[in-house]
Amino acid sequence: SECREIIYLIHVACVCAGHNASRDVVTLVKSVLFHRRNPLHFHFITDTVANRILSSLFQSWMVPSVQVSFYDADELKSEVSWIPNKHYSGIYGLMKLTLTKALPSDLSKVIVLDTDITFATDIAELWGIFRKFTDKQVIGLVENQSDWYLGNLWKNHKPWPALGRGFNTGVILLYLERLRRIGWEQMWRLTAERELMSMLSTSLADQDIFNAFIKQNPVLVHQLPCFWNVQLSDHTRSEQCYTEVSDLKVIHWNSPKKLRVKNKHVEFFRNLYLTFLEYDGNLLRRELFGCPTQASPESLQKALEELDEDDQCYDFRRERLTVHRVHLYFLQYDYTPTEDNTDITLVAQLSMDRLQMLEAICKHWEGPISLALYMSDAEAQQFLRYAQASEVLKNRKNVGYHIVYKEGQFYPVNLVRNVALKNANTPYVFLTDVDFLPMYGLYDYLRKSVVQMDMAHTKKALVVPAFETLRYRLSFPKSKAELLSMLDMGTLYTFRYHVWPKGHAPTNYAKWRTATTPYKVEWEPDFEPYVVVRRECPEYDQRFVGFGWNKVSHIMELDAQEYDLMVLPNAFMIHMPHAPSFDISKFRSSSSYRNCLNTLKDEFHQDLSRKYGSAALKYLTAQRNI
Repeated sequence: SECREIIYLIHVACVCAGHNASRDVVTLVKSVLFHRRNPLHFHFITDTVANRILSSLFQSWMVPSVQVSFYDADELKSEVSWIPNKHYSGIYGLMKLTLTKALPSDLSKVIVLDTDITFATDIAELWGIFRKFTDKQVIGLVENQSDWYLGNLWKNHKPWPALGRGFNTGVILLYLERLRRIGWEQMWRLTAERELMSMLSTSLADQDIFNAFIKQNPVLVHQLPCFWNVQLSDHTRSEQCYTEVSDLKVIHWNSPKKLRVKNKHVEFFRNLYLTFLEYDGNLLRRELFGCPTQASPESLQKALEELDEDDQCYDFRRERLTVHRVHLYFLQYDYTPTEDNTDITLVAQLSMDRLQMLEAICKHWEGPISLALYMSDAEAQQFLRYAQASEVLKNRKNVGYHIVYKEGQFYPVNLVRNVALKNANTPYVFLTDVDFLPMYGLYDYLRKSVVQMDMAHTKKALVVPAFETLRYRLSFPKSKAELLSMLDMGTLYTFRYHVWPKGHAPTNYAKWRTATTPYKVEWEPDFEPYVVVRRECPEYDQRFVGFGWNKVSHIMELDAQEYDLMVLPNAFMIHMPHAPSFDISKFRSSSSYRNCLNTLKDEFHQDLSRKYGSAALKYLTAQRNI
């Protein structure tokens, strides 16, 4: 409140539906945050998809002096669903008409923006224009820069009525208080009903109705200078809007062609847009001058203060408290649950250097996939371009891609895994690594195994035996028999046989060779198999970052919770060769890294004993014997 006395709060509203619009909104928000010096309150009218994505994004972004509110677009649909709309924005393109009803009744003014807007200046300048409104004016708009409403674009082109060239609704100043007073809701409805009798549908969604309303009530509009909405669709007069490119305030990519539009300064605009697209969102967490606010929860602040900076493992402990920004469902996602409740999601995490594995995994596994990708903002855009250019990936809609944004010096592998695990939407999960290719048909085999092993009523972890090849070009075995002959020929090995036999020895590969039914194995120290479990399994322990013990600790906790480890006789997966990760090099070369890992192991053991009592005693004994 002290802050608001010095610097006023600016309200911004946006309609956002679906995966793609959620990505666009982030770029818009970044451009606003970059230039702003005021506290902001964003009001998002969203469908369930955008709500899920944006609520988790803002929660994890923790930008100081930013409030966010969500309003359910489904509850507003009935207000506008009676209006036929030919525009590609569909029903959501009409939602801005409902803002006096949707937004809080005590909110007096708001700036309304389309998702395809980029700011090149401080939004407070735009907010300041409300002060220039006359007593009668209720809405601020920029003139439309195309000839659309002049009605001369083609033969028989009949646009909705508009004042002169009409106005563009990509940027609107809405004086809500005054709109409510003049009975806006009833007025726009009557206008729409009257015009629809002859026009039959809208072509440009809400913009047609706003324009027909203004044509009848011209005194209600405040015309904004056109640099507040430089419209970059083809055939516009946008170039007459500015003499110097530096005069620009707001760029509006309102052509379906988006960045490929014709304008002599389009390179400059494109670069401005790409700057924010790839801009590190963590840098926008800075405090506002004269506006001391705490974006992070008190509990987090307290935990940070309690850390001992002289502790040799300070960096590890600090990393555990880092809140990473998360953008769920970065790409289009569509999954329909199966009726038999046996469905399984493949869960994995990766960074930029493993991107080339995705196509192969998709070819080997047709079921749903939940992937968490640890990336910078710029890498996330590279990934987006890669996925959109790949025939394999762009045709797969049952893959959820969740971006965890890079921060700090470690790879928070278990935090990233947990994001993938928590966002699986099936009753069962196959917990794997992205360097492995599942055998062909594994998805169907595992679903049958889930039923055979009565996984719904028993605590089991189904082990998929892991193998590896050192060859980049492998003729992938089509069956267990083929795999066994490749094993005998030395084309394949049991996984990590050369460097870390403990990790997979308990799988008992000798027994597996001849097994025809699942068999139970006992937990042993350092066992880290790849397993299928119920989705409600324990999460990965986030104290383990980088290389070492990140999966071992998870299997230990499954064992402490008395899951039976059952090896499947006809399942296998093969690890493909790749260069070692940065973290494993750090582990091999740094004694302090290894020492800290041992400290964290001891603490994990103690926590396990406290949590599970006598069930966890064997881990302490095993640790002492090592």
